[in-house]
Amino acid sequence: MRHTTLQHTVRARLITADLPELPVRPVLRYSSADPFAVRIDFPAQVSADGEGVTWMFARSLLEEGLGSPAGEGDVRIRPYGWARTVIEFHSPLGLAVIRFGTAALRRFLLRSYGVVEPGAEDLGAHLDHGLATLLDEV
Repeated sequence: MRHTTLQHTVRARLITADLPELPVRPVLRYSSADPFAVRIDFPAQVSADGEGVTWMFARSLLEEGLGSPAGEGDVRIRPYGWARTVIEFHSPLGLAVIRFGTAALRRFLLRSYGVVEPGAEDLGAHLDHGLATLLDEV
């Protein structure tokens, strides 16, 4: 089966309490191979260990967070005025707050619907394999 991957580099701002805002250029990724997930790749210069960081969360969380506060776990998304959206990434190392232009996130989300329509996500072989593994262990 052939999978389609969508990538989009966006402009964003890393918000910190102590320093001026830092411009960043994360890459948003969506793949038909993992149709429920969105990934955001951050460059090495903004990570605590000097290596690039990837965060993964539900595409539905992004959709919900563009309109109202969403998320209770490691990733939380909320509108910030009419033209911006804030995504908070919580980890044992601390908190990263990134401000994005809402229009860029919405464009990416709409483009992801062109790859896999909402409600048409299918895990196919991945789900079958996972269930078989679970049932073999019972």
